[in-house]
Amino acid sequence: MAAVERLRESLRRHEVFVPGLRKWGDPTAGLLKGAEWERARPRICDELNLSPQPGTDVERWAGTLDFSYRQLAAGLSGQAGGRNDWVRLAKDDDGKDHLVLTGLDRLDEPASLTALRADIDARMPIVDLPEALLEVHSWTGCLDHFTHVSTDAPSRKQDMITSIAAVLVSQAMNVGMRPMAAEGEPALALDRLYWVEQNYLRATTLTAANAALVEFHSGLELAQAWGGGELASADGLRFVVPVKTINAGPTKYFGKGKGAKGVTYYNFTSDQFTGFHGIVIPGTPKDWYYILEGLLDQETSLKPTEITSDTAGASEIAFGIFRLMGWQFSPRLADVGSATLFRADPAAHYGSIDALVRSRVNIKLINDSWDDLLRVAGSLLTGAVKASELFRYFAGGGTPTPIGRALMELGKLDRSTYLASYYDDELLRRRVNTQLNRQESRHTLARRIFHGQKGELRQKYKEGQEDQLGALGFMTNVCILWNTVYTARALEEMRAEGKKISAADIARLSPLGFEHFNMLGRYSFSLPELVRDGQLRPLRTPPPAE
Repeated sequence: MAAVERLRESLRRHEVFVPGLRKWGDPTAGLLKGAEWERARPRICDELNLSPQPGTDVERWAGTLDFSYRQLAAGLSGQAGGRNDWVRLAKDDDGKDHLVLTGLDRLDEPASLTALRADIDARMPIVDLPEALLEVHSWTGCLDHFTHVSTDAPSRKQDMITSIAAVLVSQAMNVGMRPMAAEGEPALALDRLYWVEQNYLRATTLTAANAALVEFHSGLELAQAWGGGELASADGLRFVVPVKTINAGPTKYFGKGKGAKGVTYYNFTSDQFTGFHGIVIPGTPKDWYYILEGLLDQETSLKPTEITSDTAGASEIAFGIFRLMGWQFSPRLADVGSATLFRADPAAHYGSIDALVRSRVNIKLINDSWDDLLRVAGSLLTGAVKASELFRYFAGGGTPTPIGRALMELGKLDRSTYLASYYDDELLRRRVNTQLNRQESRHTLARRIFHGQKGELRQKYKEGQEDQLGALGFMTNVCILWNTVYTARALEEMRAEGKKISAADIARLSPLGFEHFNMLGRYSFSLPELVRDGQLRPLRTPPPAE
């Protein structure tokens, strides 16, 4: 029994490999090596803007850390010339110094913004969700990307778009096919809907269709007022899976009952509110295993350079690999005052915070492992290895591998730089908080759409779970795009009426409203004549002002 238990633990930590298996095989087998790596190194270093020589980039990053510490020390509240009222030094119960960070005050909502939101809500047309999907397709052609599994060409079958739309709505709302079926309409015959589901709904078609939505939305003037697409966030949406399946795991999020299991839909949202990727994960493993994987695998036109997450994603290895890949990792940190700060220069003096910065980064370990670190970054960039499997191996179940330890040391350097900025820069904390709030509000919209069967996911197999939650992410983007277009039209109508609207108020609007979407009852898949002719539906007339 001891030998079996040790084997099981070694398999889990990837100390023992099973040749030919993806999950239990060697996660480093795909890393660039030998002559292949020698040829690729110059190109990888050029793409990542890194030097092949050890020490060059680490010295630059250490200089950034030194500057950040001096900025923080100069701005502390209570110090001479201190400008930051939100951060100060205090003593803990043991008499040791620690930083106290005051929470962000809630931004006041001006009366003009409240009135603007109410005016827009009063004008938004009431629409059935299937009609919204068909209308968005008329703008973007997104449903044309759903092709038959045997060909890449769009189907010539009559009314196929209607059938595809019905399947997507059925999957996203979790209500099954029967509410979509209609007697006498071949496009909505029950057997045809099941056939379309089997042959048209899959990861590649969902990805292509979603990319068309994101591309169209990012070009809208109103979307650009909310963000440029450079900032993104990653967070998990949890779903209970009450059926027997191997692709689910237990956790407290899925209830207290015996055997309660579920999956996490780990999804990525831009600062323009659109979701650009999603990964289905059994249970709730460490978030940071999947953050980089989502950014590398996404196929939209958005190219985020800064990514935020909650504290669960803020590991030192995550900071290290993000620094190598050239992205800014900006998580929202809980209990930030107790975080450990590391120094790169043992002789540096940082004034009032000097006692807080005692631990040292092992610069020698980073430099000694520099070529291996470059090789890992290059292998991830080229898609030679899968990020989640590789990081699980590097972490080693609490005992990191040599490369994992080097990544952790680099992560300590980058995390300390970020922490110093997080303490010092209130705008940074507010930007991170705002983006994560947008993602959480987007999850609320997704929950509203996925209302059938108590919001539980009842697919038994991984592919079915991925397809259904992919359809949910797609339909959430459909609602966001539809809301953005009609919000812009409402703003145009209000300006034509002579109303003054400030850019600051527009920047705080949101396309995540759902009260005007009808998601209950039987479903119609026909468009009004004016929409078929390429026009937008008329806005509602708001009630007269009191």
